[in-house]
Amino acid sequence: MTAATDNGFVVFDRVQKSYDGETLVVKDLNLSIGKGEFLTMLGPSGSGKTTCLMMLAGFETATHGEILLDGKPINNIPPHKRGIGMVFQNYALFPHMTVAENLAFPLEVRKFGKSEREEKVQRALEMVQMGAFGGRRPAQLSGGQQQRIALARALVFEPDLVLMDEPLGALDKQLREHMQFEITRLAHNLGITTVYVTHDQTEALTMSDRVAVFNDGRIQQLDAPDVLYEQPVNSFVAQFIGENNTLMGTVKEIENGVALVELDDGEVIDAKPVNVRKPGDRTLVSIRPERVEINKDRLSPNAHLIHAEVLEFIYMGDIYRTRLRVAGNEDFVIKTRNAPDQRRMKPGEHIEIGWLPEDCRALDAPA
Repeated sequence: MTAATDNGFVVFDRVQKSYDGETLVVKDLNLSIGKGEFLTMLGPSGSGKTTCLMMLAGFETATHGEILLDGKPINNIPPHKRGIGMVFQNYALFPHMTVAENLAFPLEVRKFGKSEREEKVQRALEMVQMGAFGGRRPAQLSGGQQQRIALARALVFEPDLVLMDEPLGALDKQLREHMQFEITRLAHNLGITTVYVTHDQTEALTMSDRVAVFNDGRIQQLDAPDVLYEQPVNSFVAQFIGENNTLMGTVKEIENGVALVELDDGEVIDAKPVNVRKPGDRTLVSIRPERVEINKDRLSPNAHLIHAEVLEFIYMGDIYRTRLRVAGNEDFVIKTRNAPDQRRMKPGEHIEIGWLPEDCRALDAPA
């Protein structure tokens, strides 16, 4: 069964893209996006995520395969006839037009009458809390206000699908976090299908129903944010999503869903085998910083204990961030909450840390 037989609202069916006829930047993409879903394409530069968005928008043509929107092939439909809203990082507002005129433009193109245009423009401005700004020009607005107008323009003609390409990249941290909430709220309240492209992991995890992690032209993992973070399927996803501790080792045995791993310094630990198959396989063992415990009293009897040396202790307000030397890795990090019973540690101090075997994943060793 191919993706084309799926009932997704947006479907990529065996889509490939090459710019030079030789190198594929998108490789056999099969992806189905549900109606009303907020899906984020996440990955490093050159991973293929933006190319996928541009093919969906109609600005790039698939070399092979088919893209369907609401069950209809759109490969040969020009961008302006696809009925898709777009939001870019650079806002792309017309500087010589007022805010209201910018919003009215896509309505004029679609032949809406004057009174209906005015009504829809005002409704869209109110939606993004910019109702009083219709008479201003883009240059008279802050970056955050311009981004709100760009969002309103994408929504003004009430599209079923909105595409967003790094829309918050130019904003400062506080405003970016606020806009993440605003965009997600609007998308869900309006029931709009949203495809969002970013290289920002936090953005992807906090905004999305599902996240597609891209690398080397392929989706490495497609899952809900919590599954992606807690259960990475390979070493790329584990290291790309959030902060992660890694220890290199060799699989000694796999039995009853547990891998016995000998770390490169000789320490032997238990881990959950994810994509290691047999004894002798090299493995990257992954443990999230918040899953590591320094208080042995809080650990269950089956926790694994290992020696560590404190290299750096950083106060970060709500948490302490401690960098340790563990099994030869000098970038092993733990995060502990700022609480009265949480002691501060000093560089040079030797401690024991621990974690549960199920929080420790034996993944493929990076090439």
